[in-house]
Amino acid sequence: MASISARRLAKELREIQAEGCPIGISLLKADDFATWWFSIEVMGESLYQNEAYTLQFRFDSQYPISSPAVQFVVTEGKQAPIHPHVYSNGHICASILGNEWSPVLSVVAVCVTLQSMLASCKKKERPTDNDRYVRTAPENPKKTQFHYDDDTV
Repeated sequence: MASISARRLAKELREIQAEGCPIGISLLKADDFATWWFSIEVMGESLYQNEAYTLQFRFDSQYPISSPAVQFVVTEGKQAPIHPHVYSNGHICASILGNEWSPVLSVVAVCVTLQSMLASCKKKERPTDNDRYVRTAPENPKKTQFHYDDDTV
């Protein structure tokens, strides 16, 4: 019998394959139920116009009860967007990936939320503690206890 996580991810993948993703979001790779990759681009006028980024989702056996580990890919010539909630190592400080996670959220819903986060950005800048955080950050962003200063994400 497949685990709850595998059944849920199979359902989400079937929906993506049948219905596609929202505009500006594309599934790049989902060969298994451990790691998925998406391309995300902000549509319309924004500070990130004509820029595309790659998101990596890593799932544990507790998904969807526990959130996936989500980060922007920073390798092979790819960079994380310069944003007040995105560290240069790709880690994202967003409450929906931490204490505001809900099992009703889907992978696509997370992509749309991050797309919206980028679209609403007013100034391209790194978090104030970027250098310190990147030096000391765990490999898995879920092992970081972020402090959320506002409710924007």
